[in-house]
Amino acid sequence: MVAGTASDAGKSVVTAGICRFLVRQGVRVAPFKGQNMSLNSFVTRDGAEIGRAQAVQAQAARVEPSALMNPVLLKPGGDRSSQVVLLGRPVGEMSARGYHGDGGFQGELVDVVADCLEQLARSYDAVVCEGAGSPAEINLRRTDIVNLGLAHRVKLPALLVGDIDRGGVFAAFFGTTALLPPEQQALLAGYVVNKFRGDVTLLEPGLEMLRGLTGRPTLGVLPYARGLVIDEEDGLHVREHAAGEPYGRETLRVAVVPLPLMSNFTDLDALAAEPGVEVRFTDRPSEVAAADLVVLPGTRGTVRALEWLRARGLAAAVERRAAAGRPVLGICGGFQILAERIEDDVESKAGTVRGLGLLPARIRFAAAKTLARPAGRAYGEPVEGYEIHHGVAELGSGGEPFLDGLRVGAVWGTHWHGSLESDGFRRAFLREVAGVAGRAFEPAPDTDFAALREAQLDRLADLVAEHLDTAALLRLIEDGAPAGLPFVPPGAP
Repeated sequence: MVAGTASDAGKSVVTAGICRFLVRQGVRVAPFKGQNMSLNSFVTRDGAEIGRAQAVQAQAARVEPSALMNPVLLKPGGDRSSQVVLLGRPVGEMSARGYHGDGGFQGELVDVVADCLEQLARSYDAVVCEGAGSPAEINLRRTDIVNLGLAHRVKLPALLVGDIDRGGVFAAFFGTTALLPPEQQALLAGYVVNKFRGDVTLLEPGLEMLRGLTGRPTLGVLPYARGLVIDEEDGLHVREHAAGEPYGRETLRVAVVPLPLMSNFTDLDALAAEPGVEVRFTDRPSEVAAADLVVLPGTRGTVRALEWLRARGLAAAVERRAAAGRPVLGICGGFQILAERIEDDVESKAGTVRGLGLLPARIRFAAAKTLARPAGRAYGEPVEGYEIHHGVAELGSGGEPFLDGLRVGAVWGTHWHGSLESDGFRRAFLREVAGVAGRAFEPAPDTDFAALREAQLDRLADLVAEHLDTAALLRLIEDGAPAGLPFVPPGAP
């Protein structure tokens, strides 16, 4: 198990790196995360929805993603409720108390999660399990199905990853270990420092002191890796630009509006990978007006996002762009916002709401969720994607077909996520956007997004091979949970 001192400490990336390292050693390996909370998800070939991070970890392991790898996915719909996806299918919307509290649904899932892990263990040489948040969430310990509670149930050795770039990594390691109960402390084999900058010899005295305090070694110090882009749970990869910062002159300017409950914004990674394309997230109407292409991405709250756009003057900025014949792309929830009308008695329960009216479509939210892996052609190029939505589009007349959606003038809308990863289609689309925007831009003819992602995973495995104690890692996989490691004494200095 790869646990972390906090959310975004690097668990997803380290898990992916270990998976790719192991498969390069000839080990048949699978990733696993018992419970994931994320709005970035993916659809397997058999129509199951799982966390996007586990799909990328499966790619790192060179295996097909499956619902076994992420049996429970929580998709927040606000501060206090989430949709619960169990074994790839939604089973309902639940409050945090209804899920985590006494007698909550989470307590019923322990056997389901353990069974999925057991099935993977029977099919592979090794399984690398990612934890969630911190294993020291003592208020949630009783019903833990993803961190060291699960590890204790099935006797998994665990690594603890800490992000030194945030500061306080020694306190995070010590405090996390001290808050674990003895039976979970006994599983903790060592620490991994993530995102270190500088001379590692200056860190070594602290690592020795940490070992003296906890009885556990540090099994590696991973350097801060610039330009490493691996899909995680909710981290934005393309940089958010500072307010008022000018665009470069030799770029195709793409502005992405960060909608509330934004989902599957990994759609934009393929655009950002194109030389000469600059992707920026912005909520400023002036920058929406200035960009060559504006993207409304997916969202788990279409009606809420629409209200947010109107309140900030962003809806009016998008409408002015469309009236002037300037490019706008809506993906999934963003497509729904562009429609004439939204009938939602499922997600927001707002009833009938007026959309922006830029595409002749009506959206009706259905109780059943559409989960699909469509494929087709556009601009004469093959294109693949995946669909995750409750909204069903009724397409009217007056538009051209576009990836099971519509195009009117310079406004495109589709429910397909991931379509921009199809290289030929992406280049053709950007070529048309540049033409409409009056830009002398020609996409690079050889950008291969799949190859770029593979290269990133291999780079990550190289970091694991160079900077982790891989011999100790392999021993943990072969021998199982450590035994006899000393506990942190109560009240230790």
